[in-house]
Amino acid sequence: MSLENLTAIITESHSLYSEYLEREVKVDCYIPAVPGLSFNISLLLINDGQDLPKMPFDEILDGLINSNQIEPVFCVGLHCSADRKNEYGTARVLDYKGRGAKALQYHFFVMQELLPFLRKTYHIYSFREKSFAGFSLGGLSALDIVWNHAEEFVKAGVFSGSLWWRDKDHEDEDFDEETDRIMHRQVREGEYKPWLKFFFEVGTLDESGDRNNNGVIDSIDDTLALITELEHKGYDPETDIKYLELQDGRHDVPTWAKAFPTFLLWAFARR
Repeated sequence: MSLENLTAIITESHSLYSEYLEREVKVDCYIPAVPGLSFNISLLLINDGQDLPKMPFDEILDGLINSNQIEPVFCVGLHCSADRKNEYGTARVLDYKGRGAKALQYHFFVMQELLPFLRKTYHIYSFREKSFAGFSLGGLSALDIVWNHAEEFVKAGVFSGSLWWRDKDHEDEDFDEETDRIMHRQVREGEYKPWLKFFFEVGTLDESGDRNNNGVIDSIDDTLALITELEHKGYDPETDIKYLELQDGRHDVPTWAKAFPTFLLWAFARR
């Protein structure tokens, strides 16, 4: 990545071998150019990191930090593999096609290989707080990791999240979206962790599917239904949850680029 015109961050790329995933994982680090980096810095992990240069994410982050709108935050983009649909699923339950078979290994990679690598490489003993974001299936993965590792994470950012992820085909006679969507059920059956906060973005043109024929596209329906589950669990819609619906927003990088500053300001605004 070019450092031209960037003043608040520098960028570095690494490739680390994962024993859990049995592959090389490329990660791009967006590092605040501030003294005392190893103290009091927050970490944001981002799935589908290969899409960040298309935004371009480095300029978005640099502008917000340089203008003093957000606190310096250490961001790491994790490139996906060709086996994305298996690594980015939910770790505890496979979907109805058996996808997500490597999601648990991906959890182990993040927790036991990536985080120690970042601490060692950048001499950061402890991050102030850790958050995880992602796009589409990467957003589902980020949410799944935050929910199941709440001892480590504080915020989840879900852009056009694949919250339809289910363990029964919607064409099955006994399919019930209230019980068969995996992430919704996980929240319903899980414990309330009061420190967690959630950001959801969806576009009105994210897709055209409407499986329950209620006039609302599935991506919006699934997102709002998950927010309802979080509210029932005890999360305050005013302070714990941010929902951003973009008119004419699509399931693509340009839409997520428009939404990302809102997420960064929500998550890391200077107090």
